[in-house]
Amino acid sequence: MSAVRESFESVAVSTRMRLARNFADYPFPGRLLQDAHAEEQAQEIVRLIAAALAGVDEFTLYEMKNVSPERTALLLERNLISRDLVRNRRISAALISSDEIISVMLNEEDHVREQYFMHGFDLPRAYERITGLDDAISESVPFAFDEQFGYLTACPTNLGTGLRASVMLFLPAVSRRGVMTRTIVPELLRLGLTARGAYGEGSGAEGDLFQVSNEVTLGVSEEQILSIVGKAVDSIVQMELLERCRMKAEGGIALRDKLCRAYGVLTNCRLLEEHEFLRRLADLRLGLALGYFTDGEEGDEWMNELDELAVAMRPANINRLNGAPLEAQEQNAYRAEYVRTAICAMKLSAD
Repeated sequence: MSAVRESFESVAVSTRMRLARNFADYPFPGRLLQDAHAEEQAQEIVRLIAAALAGVDEFTLYEMKNVSPERTALLLERNLISRDLVRNRRISAALISSDEIISVMLNEEDHVREQYFMHGFDLPRAYERITGLDDAISESVPFAFDEQFGYLTACPTNLGTGLRASVMLFLPAVSRRGVMTRTIVPELLRLGLTARGAYGEGSGAEGDLFQVSNEVTLGVSEEQILSIVGKAVDSIVQMELLERCRMKAEGGIALRDKLCRAYGVLTNCRLLEEHEFLRRLADLRLGLALGYFTDGEEGDEWMNELDELAVAMRPANINRLNGAPLEAQEQNAYRAEYVRTAICAMKLSAD
């Protein structure tokens, strides 16, 4: 039987960097919605930002009032837009890069919410990329800034740097063994950090995925935020790897049987509901991490493959892949067939 994979990449799934900004000479979106000329001013904001980013990357502009419910659901599932953006659809828009690693939301809670996504863990690189976007926009339109409070935002929790640095972590061992709630969450709170579910505030930790990010943006520099989040992630990863070894040593054949059963279900079922899929997928990920399965690869590419599969098998994405909307049971059948094919193609073998 293969040993536990003690690699950072088997824990750290992805990195997200986000900046909140507002323009000095325009009402914030909350007040803008109450203005008789809201749509005219909102369109001017969208035009200015689109022009500023034209030389940075290729973006598709989505004016939310013109986006279909199906497309809206798809963008939400891919974390490219927020529910607040949808609620402000009369004035809101999004600029999304062709590779979907950059999303700039306009007239959401703030005039600008810049987001950069990447696989794996690399806070400095993600920050460097998002500051390039930020500089391009600020050259065209001055941001609302105060010497005492920093960047001014609609919500006081974003004052200061306006920076949220988030890392998605796969934490089945510390989660299932109680270390997450008993030790990690209290320590994160002490450091001014938080752990949320995979889809942000209010979402559960489906699939043993957690977003670790900073809560505090005022009174700390961008460099301090990156350092605090980075050190916390390093520590959590080491705790997860240690708990995986303990989990495997104590779990015996019962744990191995449970995780192998997940593989059996995913490669043989004919109906697969979304929540069951996420549970079974987490078990399969854990089985790979514990060395119960091998995939013929030296690295941890399976992490990206399974992460992309999880996104692809959400309802709106299934409808997109199918080319037409499906009823709930039809989606479950489509998901089962798609997952069977995808996982069989990985050519996993049980040790």
